[in-house]
Amino acid sequence: MRFHNITKDDMLNGDGLRVVLWVAGCSHHCKECQNPITWDPNGGIPFEEENKQEIFTELDHDYIDGITFSGGDPLHEANRKEIEALAKEIKAKYPKKTIWLYTGYEWEEICDWPIMKYVDVLVDGRFEIDHRDVQLPWRGSPNQRVIDVPDTLRMKKVVLHI
Repeated sequence: MRFHNITKDDMLNGDGLRVVLWVAGCSHHCKECQNPITWDPNGGIPFEEENKQEIFTELDHDYIDGITFSGGDPLHEANRKEIEALAKEIKAKYPKKTIWLYTGYEWEEICDWPIMKYVDVLVDGRFEIDHRDVQLPWRGSPNQRVIDVPDTLRMKKVVLHI
């Protein structure tokens, strides 16, 4: 897996104060994407142990509410395996921290992927520039949903995070 940045003390990409991992690789190529530099799965730099430790150092702070995986697309084939392993490790080490994940895939395409058991909130769907709405919390267009994953899995229907 490769990545572009680790943002600390982020308030825009999920509830509360978060650390954000911006991965490389996206096959959705949404028109007027805010991060087209992240599309190339060979872009950025390799994600290594020291980067994971940097994330853990941030998550060690009581005032950090959790981590957000963004990019690119954390569920791009170049990222899936390592993001799942990292999410599993974070959930075990920091059970009170939340994991948010942004993806261009729709819930119905990925609901049975093993990583979903570690995700608390999923922002799904491709960004649609023709429907851009800067007033929407945590998403760029209304087709994207902010999904409460544990409730959705438990109830077997999409439950939106409010």
